[in-house]
Amino acid sequence: MEYYIADSAVFIMGAGIEPHRMITIPSVVNELKSNEASMRFELARENGARVEMPAENFREDVMNIAKKTRDCEELSATDIDILAKALEYKDNSVLLTDDYAVQNVARVMGIEVRPVAQKRIKDVLVWQKQCVGCRRYFDSGDVCPVCGSALKKRRKRKI
Repeated sequence: MEYYIADSAVFIMGAGIEPHRMITIPSVVNELKSNEASMRFELARENGARVEMPAENFREDVMNIAKKTRDCEELSATDIDILAKALEYKDNSVLLTDDYAVQNVARVMGIEVRPVAQKRIKDVLVWQKQCVGCRRYFDSGDVCPVCGSALKKRRKRKI
């Protein structure tokens, strides 16, 4: 059976997915602030949706890939957990998310991704930071270690 690994967008936007095929993580449930999103989750849970913690070894795999694509600064703990859960079920699941950084990492890991309300990413990208002052490039950070100006995220290359 194919499972749907549900990010918070599924419950916020409503995705019309069969609840008994849906799996999410505890931190997604904690992100649901509106009454409508909480109600969608509760209805899904009553009809068979599961809430599971990801295994720690899968979280480590996600972080290793996110470091390579340089998406690690963009990913929240919830994003890492949802990717880890999708990696656990990789061979028979689809990750439902609108988050572009999550989609980027998922595609590198070979996880099938389907957006909920946004467009799907077209290309898998590797990111870098560029100083707005001296224009030098860096792998990470928010402030240039050379001149102290802000660093902006820029596309380095497509994979």
